[in-house]
Amino acid sequence: MLKEEDLYEEEFRDSISTVDETGKRIWVYPKKPKGFFHKWRLALSIFLIAFLFIAPHIKVGGQQLILLGILERKFVLFGQVFWPQDLYIFAFTMILMMVFIILFTVVFGRVFCGWVCPQTIFMEFVFRKIEYWIEGDWTHQKKLNKQPWNREKIFKKVAKHSIFLLVSFLIGNTFLAYIIGADALWEIQTDPLSEHLGGFIAMVIFSLVFYGVFAFLREQVCTTICPYGRLQGVLLDKDSIVVAYDHKRGENRGRFKKTEDRAEAGKGDCIDCKQCVHVCPTGIDIRNGTQLECVNCTACIDACDDIMEAVNLPKGLIRYASESNIEGGKKFKFTKRMKSYTALLVLLLVIWGTLIGTRTNFQATILKKRGSTYQQLENGMISNIYEIDLINKSKDTYNIDLKLEEGLDGEVNMTQSPIVLGPEEHIQNNFIIRLNSKEIKRGQKKVKVIVLGNGEELLEVKTSFVGPLL
Repeated sequence: MLKEEDLYEEEFRDSISTVDETGKRIWVYPKKPKGFFHKWRLALSIFLIAFLFIAPHIKVGGQQLILLGILERKFVLFGQVFWPQDLYIFAFTMILMMVFIILFTVVFGRVFCGWVCPQTIFMEFVFRKIEYWIEGDWTHQKKLNKQPWNREKIFKKVAKHSIFLLVSFLIGNTFLAYIIGADALWEIQTDPLSEHLGGFIAMVIFSLVFYGVFAFLREQVCTTICPYGRLQGVLLDKDSIVVAYDHKRGENRGRFKKTEDRAEAGKGDCIDCKQCVHVCPTGIDIRNGTQLECVNCTACIDACDDIMEAVNLPKGLIRYASESNIEGGKKFKFTKRMKSYTALLVLLLVIWGTLIGTRTNFQATILKKRGSTYQQLENGMISNIYEIDLINKSKDTYNIDLKLEEGLDGEVNMTQSPIVLGPEEHIQNNFIIRLNSKEIKRGQKKVKVIVLGNGEELLEVKTSFVGPLL
């Protein structure tokens, strides 16, 4: 049973760090970070932001590099076009991503949140950088917010939020380019407003949403809105690698004195400078242990290492480590749970690769015309009416013809020959198959229809031919 003092120490888990007892928000003023991990995160963020802004304007084979065309139900990934008929691949890709995220969370905690998540990247390496540039570091920001509205405060606030709005406009337009396409976005931007009023409204809404998120919601997205933060509670275990405080080495905390022997004084290496708290973008104290608000941004690691170096103590008081590593001094171990997730991920990757590799840019479906029956003709011939559904996922134009497989006593009669199938077009057409009644056994015959595109065989489609029971 937990002692009363243990329960008291765990009280911080009953509420999030950015809300006080009355339910009022506590605004977070993180100290400007610096250090080894911050430099690497900055470099990665620059690369990812550059890719995000450039990708919609890169074309591969005439297609946008990445397009999530929800309205047109058209998705493009690295030049490969996916239509609603490829929904099974898209669904499988989502499953694969979920398993991948689960595996990485089990092994490495919230590395995605701290290093790759767009929310973290834009907040910490764009909007906060602007804030530091205009308003100064955390202490200056607090002082500015507390002082009355004077010329300095008005100028800095207007300048900051004007730039925030401009950056949000750029981000909103970029995300819109991923949804409707860069070319369509350019038309909205250059054509008269009356011709694209709906697109203009969407542009404004996207910009205002991003402005609201990064100017006001901020860390609340990570701590209260994003479901991934809640998921880590059930995904992490004692062997997961997270940003952790080594309480075995750090406790008992005590102020640093130059001439003092900390071991004799009963003190640990933590000098209680609270620098790890000051730099935290979600306002937590990492020394309380793993918390759902922690996004593994490593700012506390850099801050603590800087202090440890200054007071001539070993670095790594806060570091990437697991609970097992800190409690028992154990090295990282690839557990059975991690192995099973990895095996599942490899299997899914193989299946996903097979689906992508066997996918074609042309698709045809042939079904008997609904409500139609067979017709008996002269010379013992039987006819069936069919409907062909053709999908062209490429930028090429096809002249489509149909013929029966070799060896069948019959023919195909098309209502339109050839059928012209344009780029990225989906059409339906009717045609007739005539077969000699001798080909039919027990009133049915499986036949193969060969689909020709520009004179070359594209694929074979199986269908059923029905006739009288002879």
